[in-house]
Amino acid sequence: MSNTVKIQRPKIPQDLKPLDFYPNEENLFELCIIRDCSVINEDIHRIRFEQVIFKNVIFKDVSFKNIELTDVIFDHCDLSNTDFRNGSIHRVEFIDSKILGLNLSDASLGNVFFRSCNANLISFGYSKLKQVLFDSCSLRNADYYESTFTKVAFKECDINEASFERTPLKGIDLRSCTFDRINVSINDLAGCEVTSNQAIGFARLLGLIIK
Repeated sequence: MSNTVKIQRPKIPQDLKPLDFYPNEENLFELCIIRDCSVINEDIHRIRFEQVIFKNVIFKDVSFKNIELTDVIFDHCDLSNTDFRNGSIHRVEFIDSKILGLNLSDASLGNVFFRSCNANLISFGYSKLKQVLFDSCSLRNADYYESTFTKVAFKECDINEASFERTPLKGIDLRSCTFDRINVSINDLAGCEVTSNQAIGFARLLGLIIK
């Protein structure tokens, strides 16, 4: 697989109304831009964002389990340790954002683009990723435990110590990525594209001594 996966961009009109974040009865935000603010101490289930841009927004102590994100952009945001478990995330972009420890476990992601993000310790355990591109991201210690990959690409990412346990990597191209070690079983490496130097590292998982 090439390091380029075709991603559908968020469908967002140009003229969005500025809006402050205040929870409403419907738990729905649409056709708006939320910028230059902080979202703090919020715990809301099944909140929905449709055709929304977040710009320079800080999320702190936020739990949005079962979140629905459709046609959304996070631009220069801080979502560190935010809880998006069981989320439905489609046509979404995370751009130049800090998403350290973002919890996306048990989520469904389709047409999602991560670019130039600090995504260390991000969690995708048991998630389904379809048409997802990671471009120039730091994914150190990321967790993809028992995830399902369909047309997923990693381009020039740091994936050192990332965990792909019980996640088949057939068709995944890691040649442009940097890592000293990743956690993956030999069986799940079948069909993964790597460089010759990376292959030497994986050979050590088999206990081979290369001279």
